[in-house]
Amino acid sequence: MRNSIRGAAVAAVSLMAAGLPVGQVLAQGQTQTLNMGVGSPVTSLDPHYHQLSPNNAVSDMIFDKLVNTDAAARNIPGLAESWRAVGPTTWEFKLRPNVRFHNGNAFTAEDVVFTIQRLPNVPNSPSSYAAYARPIVRMEVVDPLTLRFHTAEPYPLLPLDMTNVRILDAETHANATTEDFNAGRAAIGTGPWRVVAHRSGDRIEFERNDAYWGDRPAFARVNYRMITNDATRTASLLSGDLDFIDQVPTSDLARLRRDQNMALSETVGLRLVFLGLDHLRQANENSPFITDNDGRPLGRNPLQDVRVRRALSIAIDRKAIAERVMEGAATPSGQFLPPGTFSHVPDVAAPEYDPDQARRLLAEAGYPNGFRITLNSPNDRYINDSRIAQAVGQMWTRIGVRTAVEAQTWATFVGRAGRAEYSAHLIGWGSNPDGSHPLRNILATVSRERGWGASNRGRYSNAEVDGILTQALVELDESKREQMLIRAQRIAAEQVAVIPLHIQTNIWAMRRGLTHSPRVDELTRAQDVRPAAR
Repeated sequence: MRNSIRGAAVAAVSLMAAGLPVGQVLAQGQTQTLNMGVGSPVTSLDPHYHQLSPNNAVSDMIFDKLVNTDAAARNIPGLAESWRAVGPTTWEFKLRPNVRFHNGNAFTAEDVVFTIQRLPNVPNSPSSYAAYARPIVRMEVVDPLTLRFHTAEPYPLLPLDMTNVRILDAETHANATTEDFNAGRAAIGTGPWRVVAHRSGDRIEFERNDAYWGDRPAFARVNYRMITNDATRTASLLSGDLDFIDQVPTSDLARLRRDQNMALSETVGLRLVFLGLDHLRQANENSPFITDNDGRPLGRNPLQDVRVRRALSIAIDRKAIAERVMEGAATPSGQFLPPGTFSHVPDVAAPEYDPDQARRLLAEAGYPNGFRITLNSPNDRYINDSRIAQAVGQMWTRIGVRTAVEAQTWATFVGRAGRAEYSAHLIGWGSNPDGSHPLRNILATVSRERGWGASNRGRYSNAEVDGILTQALVELDESKREQMLIRAQRIAAEQVAVIPLHIQTNIWAMRRGLTHSPRVDELTRAQDVRPAAR
């Protein structure tokens, strides 16, 4: 398979060198392989192991959900043709007939029941999907294609939750482990692509599922390569080794825009890049990466003082980062959601840069001479992630908070962040367009019982925020629910639960002759790439 894929790619490059765009090459049948390069590693093929956008993108190629989302993150039918509330605490889903898993097994309501039961029971999950199962107290199989979810209280978010849950086969996956998925043995879904081979951290090879119930993908095969080095990813596109890349390096945007053999696809996304802070250690405890100016333990955690958190926030020139580091491919933000989305907080803007006021706040908090801190960051996960961290570190140092930046590979970084080992860390979150999503996952008090705080790596906890979220999750009146979510987000912003930096613009690049549907959720999926119409 690998030799035939490479041979097809070489043939395509040869024809493109002769002046034929890739779309025309495809139309002439010279190659049916799409070579994609993605900037972030996929950590698992188990669709319930790790809430992470690169994982979700690949999961969407292999598996299906009851409720899908379009490019603007609006709910659309997936494995469920329709859904409705048939009572205050009951949702009924009508399932799509004649759908089969890659191994030929028929999809039925029993597979959904099995999947929901599995969500909270995936061992060692670094960011669990359990929150999407918690509200469901009972599942009722009415018939093979009709399923009812019963909740303890009214729960308006159940269809939205189902956009996060990829469905497995009860028979095939009854005893499957995460390792079985990663080995490819259990990577069997109802999705548009079948897994042919998986080399962890390197590439995944797919072939088209010609029995797919939905729109037929344009390509017979896909090489999905993980290339975390920005320069290598762009060079591979320009050389013809790749047809399509995501996370276009901002330093290459101008050149690619001028290149008539290239095309860009872009949209303002739903990913906030932000700083998480240590809320776990109490005021009289040492935070692991904070010392006095001589390198000695402080004997206290300055991040427990909201004045310090505010000082660190307004010491950051977000506009400069968006313009100079991100080269215009970001919008400064003071919250998780962009304007126009449900429960965006209209009066929470990106904090103004004010280093003088930051120094005054530090002095009021008892740190007139500042302190030392390490800001931890990945160096291969988000666009310009380590450069952003370096810029923040320089800005903090200017107000007297002497900052060292430690950038690591994502695989190392995310494990340590999940164990709350850091004092301050840079990370991102790609939200559903509803304030309950970041609230439940990032800002709610960590609770395994509720499935809350799965990605709350700073261990922020606020009883008032939790209480409002609890009320919002059972409020069926959309306008009332929105105001509750806005109020909870506003409290978290006032308390500087996290330090928002900017919302990314999602940008992909491809060879002339291809077209792509840009998604606000930034997922890079082969089914969204097609030959351009001629």
